[in-house]
Amino acid sequence: MSRMYGYARVSARDQNFDRQIDALTRFGIERNLIFADKASGKDFLRPEYQRLIGMLREGDVVVIKSIDRLGRNYDEILEQWRLITKKSKAAIVVLDMPLLDTREQNGGISNVLISDIVLQLLSYVAQVERENIRQRQAEGIAAAKARGVRFGRPKKKQPSAYKATRDSYLEGRLNRTEAAARLKISVSTFDRWLKEDGATR
Repeated sequence: MSRMYGYARVSARDQNFDRQIDALTRFGIERNLIFADKASGKDFLRPEYQRLIGMLREGDVVVIKSIDRLGRNYDEILEQWRLITKKSKAAIVVLDMPLLDTREQNGGISNVLISDIVLQLLSYVAQVERENIRQRQAEGIAAAKARGVRFGRPKKKQPSAYKATRDSYLEGRLNRTEAAARLKISVSTFDRWLKEDGATR
């Protein structure tokens, strides 16, 4: 007997699942059949999703609120879509996009074809938009740098004791570690200052 599962995902710990869970239960999914993950964009660890995939049998249905719950990018969404529909032979229902519904009773093979086409188009558009955002960010940073805006941590200023300490180091009265400790900086910072001064021992 086929079963209907729900899957929800949020990408940050300060988000909650309420909106997705409410939509899934309103669709008729039992709460104990809803799997939910908190997965950051960096790590994307999804133990509950993997557990769901392992339970899927032919004829089952996976319901999600929106298509981006399946993955972070175009390739990943398509890969997971195919994993569910082709390998597991389960159906997918995307609540925010009624055209993305591969259940046989809702149109059979024609509906599967339409869903595949719509999915690829939507995933492509989403990927292009993400790339455009990254490009706009890069262009904004480049323009800011051209105007003299500095990014990152401010450059550490050399204390008044630096020159005397540097000279002591160059004359062999201090080693690098002792010189850095006297200035209350790291050895790497001391080395960088020496390099900027063109000082060698």
